[in-house]
Amino acid sequence: MHTRIALPHRRLTWAVTAVAVAAVAVALAAVWRPAPAPAAPAAAAGSAVVATDAAPLSLPAGARVLVFGDSWTYGSAATHPTEGYAYVLAERTGWTTIVNGVRGSGYLKPGIDGPSFGDRIAALDPALDPDLVIVQGSINDRKQGAAGYRDAVNAAWDDLAATYPEARIVILGPAPQVLPIESETARIDRDLADLAAARGWWYLSPIVEQWITDANYRDVIDTSATGRDHPSTAGHAYLADRLAADLAAITEAPAVAAEPAPQPLVP
Repeated sequence: MHTRIALPHRRLTWAVTAVAVAAVAVALAAVWRPAPAPAAPAAAAGSAVVATDAAPLSLPAGARVLVFGDSWTYGSAATHPTEGYAYVLAERTGWTTIVNGVRGSGYLKPGIDGPSFGDRIAALDPALDPDLVIVQGSINDRKQGAAGYRDAVNAAWDDLAATYPEARIVILGPAPQVLPIESETARIDRDLADLAAARGWWYLSPIVEQWITDANYRDVIDTSATGRDHPSTAGHAYLADRLAADLAAITEAPAVAAEPAPQPLVP
């Protein structure tokens, strides 16, 4: 199985080819081993936070999808980063994922091994030409304060839309790394939902949809000194299932050509 990773100043081009989209429902019902993760229920059409005028996604089979975000997108705390949710998503959908995750990065906060979201988006290669861009996070801005946050988000999103004018863009809000959810994480979720709605973009909120709760927290989040409150390998698989279900719920069914009318028998 192959993976494509996009990193600042250097992009490593691999391909991910996995199961067909029709297998998503089966994958969502699977029980993961060796560490158990909660089963991911199929998302209802109204479960995602959306703009009222957001059109359903229309993606080709084997779509090229840029997954952009922070350490959760990087695959931190998985046994290997390529077992992170952004890579597993390709297995669930049959898409090619181009993964661009920088640990510690946010819209205001520079990362450990890369700059802030805005600078990273400005450096993206237009030749990637994705069909879909998923922008994840980030909880990393929760200590930066609200001042200037919305301006930074809008500037980054303006650049993203200009770089990939033909791509659909879906915003995946922050997921809680600790419970109860920190007030600033909840504020970031509200800000991103408002800004996405203003653009008519789909917004998926793990907080509103309660992806991580008291009941499954220990199964999803690795609280050890190594994991540092990031998803475990099983947790990443669970997040990929939840994301795949939400994306399936907002994606229109492919058109099926009508069968030709039967010709009358000629005696």
